[in-house]
Amino acid sequence: MPTILSIAEVIPPYEIKQTQATEFARELFSGSFKEIGRLLKAFENGLIEKRYFVNPVGWFQENHSFEEKNNVYIESAVTLGREAIVKCLDNNQFLKKRIPYEDIDAIFYISTTGIATPSIEARIMNLLPFHLHTKRIPIWGLGCAGGAAGLARAFEYCMAFPKAKVLVLSVELCSITFQRNDLSKSNLIGTSLFADGVACALICGDSCDIGDFRLKTTYPSILAVQSALLPDSLDVMGWDIKNEGLFVRFSRDIPKIVHNWLKPVAEEFLHEHRLQIDKVDYFIAHPGGKKVLDAYVESLGIPASMTDVSLEVLKNFGNMSSATILYVLKQYMEMDIPRGSNGLCAALGPGFSSEMLLLRWFD
Repeated sequence: MPTILSIAEVIPPYEIKQTQATEFARELFSGSFKEIGRLLKAFENGLIEKRYFVNPVGWFQENHSFEEKNNVYIESAVTLGREAIVKCLDNNQFLKKRIPYEDIDAIFYISTTGIATPSIEARIMNLLPFHLHTKRIPIWGLGCAGGAAGLARAFEYCMAFPKAKVLVLSVELCSITFQRNDLSKSNLIGTSLFADGVACALICGDSCDIGDFRLKTTYPSILAVQSALLPDSLDVMGWDIKNEGLFVRFSRDIPKIVHNWLKPVAEEFLHEHRLQIDKVDYFIAHPGGKKVLDAYVESLGIPASMTDVSLEVLKNFGNMSSATILYVLKQYMEMDIPRGSNGLCAALGPGFSSEMLLLRWFD
């Protein structure tokens, strides 16, 4: 049962209050929608209070080419991703001592908001003294599900190689995909919701010397993982890729789909491991939005309080696509969770798909 031993986040430099974002959207979209006041309620009703971007708000008032935006993505992803790795491997919240870069067997790099070849983790490996034979596994296109998927693939890697120490680095710069000239409702909702975020997690196999590094009494181990795809649902969410860059696509039916589809998927997963939903102590949910969190509660029949941590992350950071689930998980890892507690980690993304992990805390 591979263990999640450390998580670190990096907060981008520019804080944007939701009131600022609302006025920006009012100015941009008022000529396109007659009922702009009603539509702008999405900014308030989503319960987001602030978000963080790699550029100041003035940057979004000008047009930028796809090339220019992607160059910003590469530069920022390398800088912030490097910082996240450094913080993860020298994290005095979770580790007694620093883990050497040379000890890392593989890096899973997760993103959906920019393109780079060589990929970002290769560029970072030229800045930090990783072993020359460290394996690189970049994963692109899983959107909000990507962080959970990265943890799941790291779990599988550590099951195959029990001595391995593996990093999952998620860098999502959603703001850079913003399209000034896309006057669609999808872009309006995206403007109310998405943010930039960076996080890195360390997963260690069963045969690692984690006793030499662990600082806390209990840590979450990964017992099992599950991926699920809803057939014929490609249009639910994703990007439309055009000459100007990435254009966000959303279905208004996402909360309804979550409500109807998620429970049987979760029940099947838990049943395989002789558990029921009422035996889950902690629900580590990706906060896709307030309506998505509400749909989790209604679909699974869980107390609303089980999404409090996810809601807190949403309020303070917005939806940072794949990185968001790592922000949520970090808050759980900072708690003193009793040995034997069960956690269900869940995230949804394009496809339409879900990624789930069954966690259990051990000392």
